[in-house]
Amino acid sequence: MPWPDPTAARQRRGGRAFAAGTTAEAAAATALEAEGWRVLARRARTPAGELDLVAEREGLLAFVEVKARPSLAEAAYALGPRQRARLLAAAECWLAENPGHGAAGMRFDVVLVAVDGTLRRIADAFRLGDA
Repeated sequence: MPWPDPTAARQRRGGRAFAAGTTAEAAAATALEAEGWRVLARRARTPAGELDLVAEREGLLAFVEVKARPSLAEAAYALGPRQRARLLAAAECWLAENPGHGAAGMRFDVVLVAVDGTLRRIADAFRLGDA
């Protein structure tokens, strides 16, 4: 009997993670829109990395990172210093390519999504000096 292909198993796991991530991002976007936010971008690719969601409400611009994990507690620990620095750099790139947003300021939010569909948004989760 041949050995299992580790690449195929990795691709299956990656596909499941991708599907879970897009489902969580869609749920987060829907929740933001229900609160009056206008989603300007989903999975915005920049030279510095990807931004899950970019939303604006009354001139306040929010760069939103979505973390899906089995529980909210696990999701809360999924955003480390290196990723925060990448998000800050990606936000800079996005702003350079999309001027005219954020007249009332900007912030970084995190939306935690548990496997049961529970969402929790942490507004202003981190700032420039935190990364």
